[in-house]
Amino acid sequence: MKIESWLFMGGIFFFTPVAIVYGYMVNWEEWVGMLALLMLAAMSGMVGWYLKMTAKNVGIRPEDRVDGEIHENAGDIGLFAPWSWWPLVLASAAGISFLGLAVGWWVFYIGAGLAIIGVVGWVNEFSRGKHAH
Repeated sequence: MKIESWLFMGGIFFFTPVAIVYGYMVNWEEWVGMLALLMLAAMSGMVGWYLKMTAKNVGIRPEDRVDGEIHENAGDIGLFAPWSWWPLVLASAAGISFLGLAVGWWVFYIGAGLAIIGVVGWVNEFSRGKHAH
């Protein structure tokens, strides 16, 4: 994961100068493109930082080694909840919220309320019931 983290961290050093050059090329009159490139540099840095912290916790994976074999990565890789209905609730909330941007703000607030319910339900899914930790 160290290679992936450095690839994303390298985005900071690429997109920041590109944003400055872009701002210079448009005579600092068009701010949207420059700010979008700076946000891209920031998001690239966040993903790189997350991967770097995850690499510390996970350790060296078989695909990071030259002598790594495919069978070394067999078995359970993560915790997945295929029986969960909360992603459907969140997708519905996002759809209702986007509809609210076109129809009216009152519809957006309904979608935002449903999204809060969906996030709370998804976060607490493994805290109760038969799948509690």
